[in-house]
Amino acid sequence: IFGPSALWVTLAATLAAVLTELIFGLLTKKKITVLDGTAVITGILLAYNLPANVPLWLPVVGAVFAITIGKLVFGGLGQNIFNPALVGRVFLMASWPKYMTTFNLPFNLDAITGATPLAALKEGKGIEHLSYLDLFLGNHGGCIGEVCILALLIGAALLFIKGYISWHIPFTYIFTTGLFVYIFGGDKLFTGDWLFHILSGGLILGAFFMATDYVATPLTGKGQLIFGAGCGLLTAVIRLWGGYPEGVSYAILMMNAATPFIDRYTKLEIYGSK
Repeated sequence: IFGPSALWVTLAATLAAVLTELIFGLLTKKKITVLDGTAVITGILLAYNLPANVPLWLPVVGAVFAITIGKLVFGGLGQNIFNPALVGRVFLMASWPKYMTTFNLPFNLDAITGATPLAALKEGKGIEHLSYLDLFLGNHGGCIGEVCILALLIGAALLFIKGYISWHIPFTYIFTTGLFVYIFGGDKLFTGDWLFHILSGGLILGAFFMATDYVATPLTGKGQLIFGAGCGLLTAVIRLWGGYPEGVSYAILMMNAATPFIDRYTKLEIYGSK
């Protein structure tokens, strides 16, 4: 959709994430964990949360921050309480918002840059030219990894088939966002365009590929349902009434912080403990 520039941003973020984890391990004389692949995943996911036209130093800085502050300072894999890629994205958004909010349009469109569908909706601009099919196939501006819902659903299906993720968080997340937008997102109650919100922004990317992070999400099915519902509620609230057009990153990070409390109150009873 965005051409070679998307590839270079992804490679830059991934390489920086891997090298950061490797160098940190060498300097601290700890076990080298770079071969477990998690740094690669962090780099890819960070890149998917960036516009395709950012300068290459931006994904490098974001990846270094994501690995060091989002992961290694907590003790490494299994100890971090936040999704590292989202930590990097939020850091970049706070530090260089101009780069983070200037989006390429696909090659098949005449213009070079343009607002995302959610940003256009927030600013009161016309979105009538966008069909649901355009949103589904990615014929609009946005971050590298969020625009093509078709590709994301194919990837999500593979994760389900392999048994890497369960339905609890992604389906609860998407359903809650859609329901809340349907109730409160229109001029009157129960008139909101829930499908537009589901197909726009980073909801599908976040629900299937970031909110399902093993380390930073609840352990039990019940806890995961609460986590997904909380993410959906926060995403909808930020989108409808917040200052930002998008709320997925902030919603997931806030629920990451709530995960220890969710685990505490949804933990399973040990057999024979009573």
